[in-house]
Order: sequence, then structure tokens, then C-alpha cells
Amino acid sequence: MGLFDRFSQLFKSNINDLISRAEDPEKMLTQILVDMRGQLVKAKQQVASAIADEKRLRDQTDAEHKQAQDWERRAMLAVQEGRDDLATQALVRMGEHQGHGQQLEQTWELHRAETDKLKNQLRDLNDKIEEAKRKKNLLIARQRRAQAQQRIAETMSSLSEKSAFEAFARMEERIETNERQIKAAAEIDDEFSGDSLQRDFKALEKGAVGVSVDNQLLALKQKMGMLPSGQAAPGKLGSGKPREEETVAAEIERLGDGTSR
Repeated sequence: MGLFDRFSQLFKSNINDLISRAEDPEKMLTQILVDMRGQLVKAKQQVASAIADEKRLRDQTDAEHKQAQDWERRAMLAVQEGRDDLATQALVRMGEHQGHGQQLEQTWELHRAETDKLKNQLRDLNDKIEEAKRKKNLLIARQRRAQAQQRIAETMSSLSEKSAFEAFARMEERIETNERQIKAAAEIDDEFSGDSLQRDFKALEKGAVGVSVDNQLLALKQKMGMLPSGQAAPGKLGSGKPREEETVAAEIERLGDGTSR
């Protein structure tokens, strides 16, 4: 199993574990990214080692070709000196280096292709990790939104119970009962305690104020031409008491006579 296959399995297992357990997605996403970065570091080391091997094979291939060229030059020198025996041995040695060089050349080409493939996979892996880092905050935000929706749903579910609304209605009824009792106690206190004569005068004064306000309203309507023809205008201030005010004064005088008796 290759390095990237193992990394892919690790990534899938982490994702499946996140979905199955769902303990703390925020922490788990952070840990997954930490693991992914750790695997990326190891992958870079493996790719760097492969690149180094590819360069070593290239150097060995070049060295074999150079040795073959050197022995060819020696064979040519031996021929020039009339030493065919040495030239023959040099040619044999040249052929050996050429054969080794060709084998190393084929091995180097295969290794270079694998190294280029590993480089591309490493670039893709790095891009995916960077994309995961960018998506992390989005996933965390979606998780928090889901948690908030769940809490709201649980709250609404608890409020939908009949007992909660019945308790609320009982509290509302109790408050209204207390308010009615307070008003009743205030009315009883005003009715059966204090100076009754003082209360009568307050009631009369209140009625007199109401009559005065009504007269002011009629005067305003007459001024604006809104009264129908033939309707009597209210008395003006300083021109004598209106009929309602005379009635109020008579009532006050009657109560005064009754008290003096």
C-alpha cells in the first residue's frame, strides 16, 4: 500500500469517525487538520527521498557512460600504438560500461516517471489540505448554527407542554385577583372611613369641573360655527352663572343647611 493510499484511508477514517461520534466537531476538525499536516510532512519527506534516488540514478548512468567513453578513448590509443591486445581489452571494458549505463538509463526513466507522479500527487494533497483549512471555519459555523437550532427546538418543545401554559395562566389569574382585591379594599376604605362631608364636596367639585369643560367645548363649537341655529350659547365668564352652575351652587347650599341642622 502506497503512502498516499494510507493517507487517503486515514482521512476517510477520520471523517467517518467524526460523523459517527460527533462529539465535538470543532475540536475534531482541528485535530484532523493537524493529522493531515503531519501526513503531508511525511509525504514531502518520501517525495524528497524519491527525488534524491532519481538524481542518484541519473548520476550513476552518466558515470557509466563516461566510463564507456574513457575506455573507447583508451582503445583508440592502444590501436595507435600498435597494441591491439590492449585495444581489445579496452573495447570489452567499454562494452560492459555501456551495458550498465543502458540498464541504469532505463531504470532512471522509470523512476523519474514515478517521481513526477509523486510530485503531482503531493501538489494535489497540499491543495486539498489548504482547501480543508479554508472550509474549516465554514463547517464550524454550520455546526454552531445546527446546535443553536437544536437548542431552540428543544426550548420550543418544552414550552409546548400543556402544564407550562397552565402554570402561566394560573399566575396571570392570581395577579388579576390580587389587583381586584386591592381595588376593592381601596373602595371600602374610601366609603366607610374619613370625612363623608369632604367626600361629598369632592364629588360636587368634580362634577362642576366637568360642567365647566362642557361649556368651554360648546363655546368653542359656537366660535367655529359648528352649533345648529337656535341652540343657546353657554354663559361666558363674568356674564352670570349658567344653569348647570346655578344647580351646583344650590346643591352645595342645601348640603350646608343640612349639616348645620
